[in-house]
Amino acid sequence: MSRRVLPPLPGRHDPDSLAAYMERFLSSLAVRNYSPATIVDRRHGLATFILWCAERGIDAPRDVTKPILERYQRHLYYHRKTNGEPLTFRTQGQRLIPIRAWFKWLARENHILSNPASELELPRPEKRLPALVLTADEAEAVMAVPDTAEPLGLRDRAMLELLYATAIRRAELIGLRLFDVDYARSTLIVRQGKGNKDRVVPLGERARAWLVAYRDRVRPGLVAGRDPGTLFLSRDGRPLEPKRLSEKVRGYVAAAGIGKPGSCHLLRHTAATLMLEGGADIRFIQALLGHESLETTQIYTQVSIAKLAEIHAATHPGTRLAHDRAMLDATLAGDGEEEG
Repeated sequence: MSRRVLPPLPGRHDPDSLAAYMERFLSSLAVRNYSPATIVDRRHGLATFILWCAERGIDAPRDVTKPILERYQRHLYYHRKTNGEPLTFRTQGQRLIPIRAWFKWLARENHILSNPASELELPRPEKRLPALVLTADEAEAVMAVPDTAEPLGLRDRAMLELLYATAIRRAELIGLRLFDVDYARSTLIVRQGKGNKDRVVPLGERARAWLVAYRDRVRPGLVAGRDPGTLFLSRDGRPLEPKRLSEKVRGYVAAAGIGKPGSCHLLRHTAATLMLEGGADIRFIQALLGHESLETTQIYTQVSIAKLAEIHAATHPGTRLAHDRAMLDATLAGDGEEEG
C-alpha cells in the first residue's frame, strides 16, 4: 500500500485484462490534459487494486462486481502499514477515487454493461487542522538562519523568503522559470500548479529584494554549461530535487531553535494564517493558495484564532486575572517560603 515500486501487473499482455484496460484509461486521461502527477497517482491506486484482484482470481473488468468493490473497501479499512498503523480515511478515499473514475469510464465506453462502482460511497473525509503554524517572530527566526555571506546561503534565504511571502507549494517553487517573475510588478506566475492551473501571486517587496540579490550575485555562478532556465539551481547547476529542498528547509526550521518541526508546507500554512489574522479576506487567501474550493481554504479560519482570543478575553468573565491576583500572589509566595 505504500509508494513502493509495484511488481509487474498480471495479464498486462492480454487485451481483455484489468491491466490492459487500466493503460487505456490512463491514456484517455493524458489526452484530456490531466496532469502527469494525477496520472501517476491514479496508476498507483489502480495497480494496487489490480494486484489485490489477481490474488483472488479476478482478471477482467467484467468480473468486478459491487460486492467485490465493497470487499476491497473493507480491506483498505482493516489494512495495517508496516508500522502497525491503519490507513487514514483520507488515504482510503484516495485509493477508491481512481477506481470510481475508472469504472465510470469503462461503462461510458461500453467496455462493461453497467458500472459496479456507481454507488460506492467514499469514507467521510477527516477535517484536520495544519499540524503547526509559526508566529511572525518564529518565521523571522527561520528566515535569519541561512548564512547570506555564502552564495548558497543567499540562494536559500531567497527561497525561504519566497515560500513565506507567496505561500507557493514546494513543487511550484522548484518549477519556477526565470521569466515567471515580474520584478517591475513584484509578482510571479505559478504555471501549471495543482489541477493544471496557472495563477499570479504577489511577491512582496522584501522577497523581491532577496530574489534580485540571488539572481544577480549567485545564480550566474551556479549555471553549468547551457542555462536550463530554471530559477533556483543546485550547486551543480541542475534544478533542485524535491526531497533535497524539503531536507534543507527542515534543517533551517530546526536550526532556528523555535521548537517546532516542519518544512516547506509549514511556511505555506504560516503565510495563510498570518494574513488571515492580519485581516485578509478569505477569498484573497484562496486565490493566493490556488485552492479550487473555498471550503479547502476555510481550514485556516479555524487555525487563525487571534480575533476569537481577543473577543474571548473581552467577554468571558473567567479569563480576567485581577480577581485572583491576590490569591495567586499569596500562593506563589507560600511556595517560595516552603522551598526556602
